[in-house]
Amino acid sequence: MLTTVVVRVWMPDRPGALGQVASRIGAVRGDVLGIEILEQGADRVIDELTVSLPDADLIDLLTAEIDAVDGVSVEDVRVVEADRVDPNLAALAAAAAMAESRPEERLEVLCRAVERMIEADWAVVLRHGEVISQVGVSPDTAWLMAFLAGSGHLGEYDGSLPSDLAWAHLIEAGLTVAAGRVSHAIHERERVRLSLLCRLADALLL
Repeated sequence: MLTTVVVRVWMPDRPGALGQVASRIGAVRGDVLGIEILEQGADRVIDELTVSLPDADLIDLLTAEIDAVDGVSVEDVRVVEADRVDPNLAALAAAAAMAESRPEERLEVLCRAVERMIEADWAVVLRHGEVISQVGVSPDTAWLMAFLAGSGHLGEYDGSLPSDLAWAHLIEAGLTVAAGRVSHAIHERERVRLSLLCRLADALLL
């Protein structure tokens, strides 16, 4: 039975590295359906590969094959639905949904969109220390607000950001959107998508 997995791979930023990984995927009869660069810098690249396998029993072998490429390591492998929406399309769909919804519905639409786009365990919209929209079970609100206040000196894409939490500020609307997950790390490209979506939301919520 066909199984779709998402594989996050750290590899050297050198010509041919991705080709070597793709060759190893092909060796276990895998088919690469999509590739996204999540981070790039310091001679390293983090790629997210969507792969179709003929059988779920091949996941361990797939991981071992990729890890065998010189300088390459697998950060995470997870099974996803075959119809999983591309994250970039999810961001566009979220923007369209907010634009098409009634003004009083847009906060809830935004919160749910962030949860789907980040594939988060939870997402919240905060105003003046109060949760005004929520999906999932978030951390204690007082702790979350204290953390965000103490992290004000960090940029939204700072390399020292926690890997399980992402946030963005809607300056004009006076809101903060935060989302978190524990299953796999949140990387720079995901933070960029969140920031851009929230910039658009900031204009729509005025």
